[in-house]
Parts: sequence; C-alpha cells; structure tokens
Amino acid sequence: MENLQKYIDKLNSLNFKDMYEGDFFLTWEKTDDELAAVFAVADALRNLRERNISTKIFDSGLGISLFRDNSTRTRFSFASACNLLGLEVQDLDEGKSQIAHGETVRETANMISFMADVIGIRDDMYIGKGNAYMHEVVDAVTAGHKDGVLEQKPTLVNLQCDIDHPTQCMADMLHIIHHFGGVENLKGKKVAMTWAYSPSYGKPLSVPQGVIGLMSRFGMDVVLAHPEGYEVMPEVEAVAAANAAKTGGTFTKTHSMAEAFEDADIVYPKSWAPFAAMEKRTNLYAEGDTDGIKALEKELLAQNANHKDWCCTEELMKTTRNGKALYMHCLPADINDVSCKDGEVEASVFDRYRDPLYKEASFKPYIIAAMIFLAKCKDPQATLKALEERGIARWFQK
Repeated sequence: MENLQKYIDKLNSLNFKDMYEGDFFLTWEKTDDELAAVFAVADALRNLRERNISTKIFDSGLGISLFRDNSTRTRFSFASACNLLGLEVQDLDEGKSQIAHGETVRETANMISFMADVIGIRDDMYIGKGNAYMHEVVDAVTAGHKDGVLEQKPTLVNLQCDIDHPTQCMADMLHIIHHFGGVENLKGKKVAMTWAYSPSYGKPLSVPQGVIGLMSRFGMDVVLAHPEGYEVMPEVEAVAAANAAKTGGTFTKTHSMAEAFEDADIVYPKSWAPFAAMEKRTNLYAEGDTDGIKALEKELLAQNANHKDWCCTEELMKTTRNGKALYMHCLPADINDVSCKDGEVEASVFDRYRDPLYKEASFKPYIIAAMIFLAKCKDPQATLKALEERGIARWFQK
C-alpha cells in the first residue's frame, strides 16, 4: 500500500489555494495545478479508505443533489462522495417542491442550504441552460451567505451540464493516468474521441466536449471524429486547440472513424446529438412545440440510422496501437445484440474491457469527494495527515 505522504508531497508542490471555498463548473476554468490537486486528493482518499481509515471531515451536514436527467453512476457517485466525507444526501425532487408552483431559483437555493455544505447539479438537456442555471444557484447562495441568511456557502459541483461533464472526464483522466503509469507517460499518446451509432437520439454533448477539453491538456494527440453534421460546440473545439498548442500535443478532426482509430492508444466511441440539433431542440421546448419536437426526433433517428457503420468493432480495434488500445466509455454503452440490435460497440469488445470499464467508473466517487474536500479544507495536506493519524476505523470489527 502506497504511503499517504506521496500525495501530500504532491500537493505541497502545487498552487491550488483558490479552490478553497470555490466551486467546480468546467475543467478548463481550472489551472493545471488545481486539476493535479483533485487527482492527488482523490488518490489520497482512496488510499485511506482502502486502509480502512475513516475520511469523515464532517460530523453533520447535507449534500443536496438535483438531477434533471436520468442517472445511475453519477447519482450514486455523488452520494458515495458525500458519505465518504460525512455528509448525508438529500435529493431535491423538483416535482415535489415549491419549484413546481413557481418558486424562484434564489429562494429555492437558499431554502435548501441552511445546513447544506455542497450542492451537486446535473442539468445537461438544453443548450445554453444547464451551466447558466448552476451559476444562478451559486450567485443565490453566495448572496445568502453574504447577507447572513446562510451560515456557510455551499460548494457547487457540476455533475454534468450542457457544456462539460467534469466529474466523468476527470474520472476518465485519472483512469488513464493509472493505466499508463503516470502523467509523465501520456505525452504523444493518441486519443480517439469518436461518435458512434445509437438507436436513440438527444444524447448530450458534454462527454465528448469534456474529453477534448480536458485530455488536450496533457500533451496527447486528441482526435475528434464524427460523421458530417454531428459537430460539437465550436467554442469547446477552440479550447481543445489552444490546450494542444500550449502542451505540445495536437487536436485534429476527421469524418473517418477508421482514421481516428489507426494507431490510437485510447479510444472513446460514444454517441451524441449534433450541436445544431440540440440548439433547435432547446428552442422547441422553450416554445412548447410538441409537434416540432416529435418531428425533430424522427429526423434525428433517421439521420443516425445512416451511420450504423460507426461502431467500435473487433476489426477497428485491431488497427489501434498494437491492437491493444484502452477502450473507454462513460456507460451505459449501447452494445450490439445485448442492449440493442445495432449500437456503439460489439459485444466481444465490450466484454473484453468490462473490468477496466468498471474500474474507470470507480474513480468518480473519489473525484467528486476530492472536489468537495479541496473546497472545504483550508489546509488539505494537514487534514489528510490528521485523518491518518486519527486512525478511526471506517469499518469497526472486533
């Protein structure tokens, strides 16, 4: 078992003081040191838990979760992260709250935050809405704390918005770091973030955008591949290009899945809806145009069906670096002849990578806990050391 001091030494070499009492919206708003601090704390918390040492820094308090889209992994990861630090979780069901009766964001945010230390929000369905809503919540609780209404300002963690999925992509990145034996081994690695066919429509853009916006910061060669007409937000592409130029990597685009897979070290085949279509969908919902929404759904499903050949197959995997690229997915994947007739990945490929995929997902609770930890601990290094020295068993046994 690695010594906790390794992670404390890493934190001592980083400047992340601005994360204290802060929030986590988008990965590209954080400095390299701040991202490295999240990775170090996530590994440190995992180290303590694996040694049966309690990591509870709270004796009481709430973590509020608000999911405006379906979720399994992120929902349970947020609950696990809060519990790991000693917080209880309360889910805000908007349909059972006064929000359904027109309560304002400012009022709701303050009413749920009297004893809340963190708020996690997933709002990824509508372009231009999710991230903006999260900022509105933070503005409300910041004002509530300043005005003396709230004893503390809850930390906001973006559990997926219309722009980025930071907890997922940070977990993905930590999985990559561990798989390749450290950040220092990532330079020059080829990452293929590719669209893949799905029999459903409307999948968010935030995962592919989060991947190119984050993985382009590590000197890797990031390739974004999709059929014509499946573009992501241009401003996120600009972020990826700037990151690559800064770190000595590359960011390129192609309309060929085969080109993206060739000699790739990492492949991430994942379906998403076109940016233009998601914008149109947002406007149709705002207008209450039910017929327009149905027509758009029909149009997009037909468009998807033209690209069933965009699938992660055994043949494509053979073209990757030594035929052994790391296959990644945020899950759940659309698996051929398992969850659907035609989908994102062949069953044999998915089955071969099942354990690594589950390991990839296992980093997310620790990533979320690290984001909260860094926002709540003025001296994370001293707190980690004190937790170890306190030595309270997480699981008491005689």
